[in-house]
Amino acid sequence: MSEGLAIFDVDGTLVDSQAVIVATMAQAFAAVDRPVPDRREILSGVGLSLPILVARLTPGVDEATRAEIVAGYRSAYGPTAAEYGETMLYPGVVEGLERLRSVGVILGIATGKSRRGLDRLIAAKGWDDLFATLQCADDHPSKPHPSMIERALLETATEPGRSMMIGDTTFDAAMAAAAGVPMVGVDWGFHTADALAAAGASPIVSDFASLTALIEARLT
Repeated sequence: MSEGLAIFDVDGTLVDSQAVIVATMAQAFAAVDRPVPDRREILSGVGLSLPILVARLTPGVDEATRAEIVAGYRSAYGPTAAEYGETMLYPGVVEGLERLRSVGVILGIATGKSRRGLDRLIAAKGWDDLFATLQCADDHPSKPHPSMIERALLETATEPGRSMMIGDTTFDAAMAAAAGVPMVGVDWGFHTADALAAAGASPIVSDFASLTALIEARLT
């Protein structure tokens, strides 16, 4: 049997980006003289494509202002990430990904990040040859649409039953369900374990070492 495909979300799953996301969003709202949303409100929508997230945070606001916020966020993210440390990985990520690659698991990414942001992360971590497929918000409808997973399956010639989505949000779980792919949740990200379970994630793990062992057992 060929090895399977593990598709990872990024923010909240591989990368601890809470501080940089909140700080960047605050800058983007301040630039258009809008009140900054509550931290929890911002983080609850992480995983969605940026325009969708901004729309959720700005009920009743005109589209032109929303577009300014999106543009401001994109402009400010790089410098803010450099200040806060965008590439802060959760414990065990480096070792876990290397272990999975060593046993032949195919690795992929499905993220709400932009292509520019994803490319910057891949370059910073030296992951150019680690992932066989990289899917991001610039090329697909926002999660929970299944397009990112479907493309990852196509690019790696993998059947849904030999794949797995790993993420920290209900958007990941809904995307996996729509694509007919099993979803494993992680409880260190943006949505609670209870919310993930209610959305269909099973099991839900609490550390990357346990996640690595689970993926290896299921996909090799």
